Amino acid sequence: MKNTEELGRKIQELRLRNDLSLRGLAEISGVSYSFINSIEKNRFNGSRQTIIALADALDGADKTELLLLAGFAPEDELVADHEILYDPDVQFIARSKKEMSPKDFQHMMELAKKAKEMFADED
Repeated sequence: MKNTEELGRKIQELRLRNDLSLRGLAEISGVSYSFINSIEKNRFNGSRQTIIALADALDGADKTELLLLAGFAPEDELVADHEILYDPDVQFIARSKKEMSPKDFQHMMELAKKAKEMFADED
């Protein structure tokens, strides 16, 4: 669940706990200090790679938590098999996302999750 305010607070808290200035964290992470400041102040949301770079640079950071706060899926939920992208069913879902309103697509995904849970309960 995306929560950029909490993400900014968490990154700032971790940075201070690591006794790092904005420039110090920028040096370690490779993310510009002005962009880190913008994330901390909830002016911008970083990309997935930016969040991972910050998490890797901060001792005590929970990468999964930061990714979730930024609105990204945790790394362990990503599918590494690129061949799955060519599956007709996956292509149908991708086309549906483009053709449906965000609200309708979210509803479709909620139904898919409920169906998955229902079938898992049958096992």
